[in-house]
Amino acid sequence: MSAAFRKSRFTNAIRCYTSYALSLCGSVHISHMPLFVSVEPAAVCQLRCPECPVGQAKTAALTEHRPATPDRTQPFMSMEVFRRVLEQVRETAWVMQFYFQGEPLLCKDLPQMIAEAHREGLYTIVSTNAQAMTAEMADALVQAGLDRIIVSMDGLTEQSYGAYRVGGSLEKCKEALRWLREAKEKQGKCQIELQCLRLRTNEQDWSALQACYKDLGADRLTLKTAQLYDYQDGHPLMPTDPRYSRYVQGKDGRYHRRKLRRGCLRVWSGCVVTTNGDVLPCCYDKAHAHAYGNIMNAPMRELFCSDKAHAFRRVALNEELEICKECWR
Repeated sequence: MSAAFRKSRFTNAIRCYTSYALSLCGSVHISHMPLFVSVEPAAVCQLRCPECPVGQAKTAALTEHRPATPDRTQPFMSMEVFRRVLEQVRETAWVMQFYFQGEPLLCKDLPQMIAEAHREGLYTIVSTNAQAMTAEMADALVQAGLDRIIVSMDGLTEQSYGAYRVGGSLEKCKEALRWLREAKEKQGKCQIELQCLRLRTNEQDWSALQACYKDLGADRLTLKTAQLYDYQDGHPLMPTDPRYSRYVQGKDGRYHRRKLRRGCLRVWSGCVVTTNGDVLPCCYDKAHAHAYGNIMNAPMRELFCSDKAHAFRRVALNEELEICKECWR
């Protein structure tokens, strides 16, 4: 990363945080570029997780309470789309995340994408269910310069793991962690993070995971609250201890989303680019309802600073959008 790039990134970050601070005072205007970009290598997945629009689309139509799954005519991001994104953000962004709704390891070009982002000095992150991991893939990811990989493993038994990761294998996750650790030991880089959703079906595993995650090959463990649909009357995946749920029971007996602080920095500091190049405001726009436009038709700066993007941020500032009501930042 050249000195010019470093300067442009710092300048962009200052503009971003200044713009966000002013927006909280009522002045919504943006002239900066995103600090982070989430690119979607794959829009498909081999699992059928019950609270994932992609997984549910494989087995049944979504209810009216869930985001519609867009018609995916392009299941994988092409190198043409990826390089267009990278060329547009390389001087101003700090981080590139390689995940959105699908399973990134299913994209054969993923190691090449990571390598090209790494050469531009971007911090790179992949989040995966690890079912498609091989020893060769682990070596390729680490060799490409991947900075961090998140492996989702929601349980320590096949029963607790499979309750959510329908169609997946716990042993494949453990094997993937071993391969990643071996690749890291050979090449000396890449943080391995084990992530577990806090669910009623795996409550009995939380303490054991905290005790054994390093033995499994991970550097850190994240126990994450889960987003649930149709939670108002309770949900079979909701933890029994309300401290570990995004939802709280009100006096009316129904469950409500916990209130978050006003204002969302994410839609000021980043965006998502889908497999076909659509630029979305954030990872909660799973139905592509608020796309700013397409990166193949207009520059990122034009899209990110457009009137449509400004209008979205004004509404999102007060969490008036349905996707904001489900967010947990």
